[in-house]
Amino acid sequence: MKRRSALKLSVSALAGLYLSPSWSYSQVLGAAAFKGPFKATWDSLEKYSAPSWFRDAKFGMWAHWGPQCEPEAGDWYARGMYQEDSGQYKYHIQKYGHPSKFGFKDVINVWKADRWDPEELVKLYKDSGAKYFMAMANHHDNFDLYDSKHQPNWNSTKMGPKKDIIAGWERAARKAGLPFAVSVHAAHAWSWFETAQRSDRNGPLAGVPYDGKLSKADGKGTWWEGLDPQELYAQSHPLSEGSAEDRAIHNQWDWNNGVAKPSAHYIEKFHDRTIDLIDKYNPDMVYFDDTALPLWPISDAGLRIAAHMYNKSLQKNKAVQTVITGKILNEQQKKALVWDIEKGQGNVIEPLPWQTDTCLGSWHYNRMVYDKKTYKSAKTVIHTLIDAVSKNGNLMLNIPVRGDGTIDELERQIVKEIGVWMKLNGKSIYGTRPWKIYGEGPQIGSAGALSAQGFNEGKGKPFTAADFRFVQKDKILYATVMDWPESGAVVIKSLGESSPHRAEQIRQVRLVSTGEKLKFKQNIDSLEVYFPIQKPEASYANALEIT
Repeated sequence: MKRRSALKLSVSALAGLYLSPSWSYSQVLGAAAFKGPFKATWDSLEKYSAPSWFRDAKFGMWAHWGPQCEPEAGDWYARGMYQEDSGQYKYHIQKYGHPSKFGFKDVINVWKADRWDPEELVKLYKDSGAKYFMAMANHHDNFDLYDSKHQPNWNSTKMGPKKDIIAGWERAARKAGLPFAVSVHAAHAWSWFETAQRSDRNGPLAGVPYDGKLSKADGKGTWWEGLDPQELYAQSHPLSEGSAEDRAIHNQWDWNNGVAKPSAHYIEKFHDRTIDLIDKYNPDMVYFDDTALPLWPISDAGLRIAAHMYNKSLQKNKAVQTVITGKILNEQQKKALVWDIEKGQGNVIEPLPWQTDTCLGSWHYNRMVYDKKTYKSAKTVIHTLIDAVSKNGNLMLNIPVRGDGTIDELERQIVKEIGVWMKLNGKSIYGTRPWKIYGEGPQIGSAGALSAQGFNEGKGKPFTAADFRFVQKDKILYATVMDWPESGAVVIKSLGESSPHRAEQIRQVRLVSTGEKLKFKQNIDSLEVYFPIQKPEASYANALEIT
């Protein structure tokens, strides 16, 4: 494209500049020129609407997997290993040595993924009810898990496994007939990796810098000779305000509050890496771990990526069939993207489709979760899914993958248990739409308010047989009883003859899992449904088909 050549020349001329919150590329380079109706503005992108496949799918599974899973010590390892006195720092010292001598670049080098079988895992997930699959393309560690044209050295085809991880996942997903999604997190490496610039404050190596400031010249005689660590760490810049405070980054996620602003070169490189990912692997969905779009509001790079992806899909399909997610969105941005709520969900039926994402254990594999057997249960996952679907949402569930590319036997059993429920009750999930209200029962109103991008997961009362969630499909109402009624019956007030929500007289009630017709009585103020004596499998949530 002619514009790309001009852009590279402009960026070269601008290299080394730092961006202020009021500065964007469009101001310097002029309005973005894309083939298609979508332009790199919120006003243009808000004309987007989520495709039917996403609205119907409801349930996806995610491999949040990369080199940070190799130590099997939990999430944000590449940052935490440089935080003196943290559990991950102490673990790293014991397993690998001091981070001045063995840094994250060296963790990448020992990651081999030698037991990875993407086809087997994706088949397992599909058999368990997932209708789309997502793989991590890069994390905040800035390491690309694909054949990356613009990160040519620090990617999984050149070091570590020396495999195109995204290509492997994509082939498996396409073979299984599942829409393929990728998650992109690397926009924040600039500030996230600032811990690698530190040194110990105490002990025998106090003052000895960690490896975050190393340059290409420092590699002589090492395994990484000829490579520039700054292409990975991106730490040749001043620290953010409050950088010594580990939690300061959370208040700077939107590129404000004193964060060190990325250079023009860094921003454009991220843009080009992401466009390369989209063009090579044609994902049906891109999940961004960002406030709104990547690098917004200090740059329009994310806007340009979104416009490119929507126009590309429109040109191919005659309608936009792709999804892009974002977090902490205003009302206009919720029209332009699919709102993703991390580890949580709202307490109303959202007017537009949305997604919650959560994981069985830690985002990156954590051996401690396995040892202590503290994974989420299949029951918890199913309850989360049912609740989200009743409010017009989807659930994206991460199954943590070990460094070698396998999942452990506890995870595998939970995934299979999820599949048992989905096979019996899936018709009450897939292809449904919200009803007039999302539910009733004592759990309503107990859930905590959203905090930042979500994080109200598990804060409400446990579900009981007095809690119900509603959806509809093809003139059928599905009311899911959120536990087995040991009393033998449930009372649903919202379906009484005098209820403002009831549309027609109820003629039949079936237990979805078995197809059995259930006795019922519709009163003025409630619907009473009488359950069989024999419990079906996975009876912790029981969908009723009401016609």
